[in-house]
Formats: sequence, C-alpha cells, structure tokens
Amino acid sequence: MKPIPVAFHIGPLEVHTYGIGLAIAFWFGYRYFCYRLRKHGYDDSWFAVTFIEIVISAVIGARVVHILAHTRYYSHNPGQIIAIWNGGLSSYGGLLGGIPVGFLSAKKRCKNLKLSIAADLIAPVLVAAWAVGRLLGPQLMYSGGGKPTNAWYGMYYAGEVGKRLPVPIFQAIECTVVFLISLYVERLIAKRGGPIGIVACTATGLWGLSRYFDESVYLPHDNGTIGVEVAGLGMFFGGLLLAGMIMSKKKNLPPLSTSQSTLAANNPEISPTNDIDTELPKYPRGDPWGNKVSLVGTT
Repeated sequence: MKPIPVAFHIGPLEVHTYGIGLAIAFWFGYRYFCYRLRKHGYDDSWFAVTFIEIVISAVIGARVVHILAHTRYYSHNPGQIIAIWNGGLSSYGGLLGGIPVGFLSAKKRCKNLKLSIAADLIAPVLVAAWAVGRLLGPQLMYSGGGKPTNAWYGMYYAGEVGKRLPVPIFQAIECTVVFLISLYVERLIAKRGGPIGIVACTATGLWGLSRYFDESVYLPHDNGTIGVEVAGLGMFFGGLLLAGMIMSKKKNLPPLSTSQSTLAANNPEISPTNDIDTELPKYPRGDPWGNKVSLVGTT
C-alpha cells in the first residue's frame, strides 16, 4: 500500500492531513465528554471554554516534551522546532499539559463536579480519543510507521524506506480494547456503588502498559524511547497501586448510619455508601458519578 499524502493544496493553501486528523480527534473527545457529563447528571455548558484551554495547553505540552526527548535532532535542526505540521507530539506531554489545566478549569467552572469524579468520567474519553487520533494522526503523517518489516500487513509511510509496521493502527486497536475494558469496569463499579477512582486507574494503568509495549516492540529505538518506556511502566504500576489503595479503603469503611440503612432498605435500587450522600440510580444499582440526594434529616 502506497503512502497516504501527508499534505494537499486547496488553491494556495497547504493542508496537512496530520492536522485534520488531530482536529477530528479533539472534536470527538469534546463531544464524547459532553455526552458523559450529561449522562451522569452534570451540566456540560461550561466545558466549551475549558476545552479550548485543554487543546492549547495539550498541544504546547506535547510539543515541548517531544523536543526535550529529541534534543539531538532539534539542536541540529532548530527550524523544525515549530514545524508541528510534520508531526512530533508526545502523548505524555499532551497529558501533562492538558489534564492539570482541565482539572483547574473544571474546579472553577463546575463546582459540583469533584475532581475524582471528573477523572473517572474523562479517562475513557481520553483513551477513545487517543485511538481515533492514532488512526487520523500518525497514520497520516510523515515517518509515522514503526520498525521495518516484510510481513503482509506492513505499510509504506511517507519519509520512510520500505514497508513498516503499522504502529498507529496497532495502537488504535490497543486503545479500543483499553476503552472497552474501562467501560466494563465502570459498569461493575456502578453496580457496586463505587468506589470512585477505579475507572481512571484502570484506563491509566492499561494505557501505560500498552505504551511500554509499543515502544519496546514496535517502534525504532531512539533517544526518547527509554523515557517513554519508564513512563509507561510507571503509569501501569501506579494505576495498580492506587486502585489497590482505593479498594482497601472501601473495604475498611465503618458501618452505615441508621438513616443510610433505612434509605437503602426502602430503596433497593440505590446503592448505599458511607458518605452523607447516596447516589441516584442510573445503572442497575446506582451511578456513583451522577447527581446525589442528601441523606441529612432522613428517617
């Protein structure tokens, strides 16, 4: 299969397929997160401004981390530092730039949305958007392939000689699997009534593991490979550790109060927790991420 053109012209305007792919991935992430906010009982009107802030900070962070990871190349080619249309965005840099800004903006603009809940809501969105971005970004950019291969599934990429492993396609498949697992875990957690944080830990850990696998098996080794592998393993083990801590804390909670026990007995569709609030049902036994009904004064 011949390389897909990385750019085309509309009159005097040069349009890069890589940029179009990233724009579609960002748009998909925006729409899907708005849907999840509404589905779980939260207003989504505040997210438009936050989304713009996330996009800008994510692109800047992704570019900065990529340049730092490839200082040898950019020190000899300083003119390429701003050539973002040729590719060169770090996934970890995008997360480092976009996630803190998104959380700070959410805290300011949607005060009833706890950050722990926001993390569980956004984690599957990021994984799904990353899968879309792999297919419509690196798959269409200059030098987007992996290691050389003679396998039947090898593809040709602009700027690379010979057939290459179609790593962007592999990554899209991996992220789709992580996304589906995250939704399955979300369903299980919803039926249990919590705890909050497990969905984010699942998505983070599995995505980190997939990134480590990609760098160590599929992609050519360069001066940024080791850093990506270490970060991937760090996310995997960090997700496991944090999930274990959350589950342990959930098991060690004290018994329900009288008011909570009474409400749970009279409303079996609501899953009780030890908080002063109990969640309204949206899944079979309750949705820990949605609007809540206060138990204060309940008899």
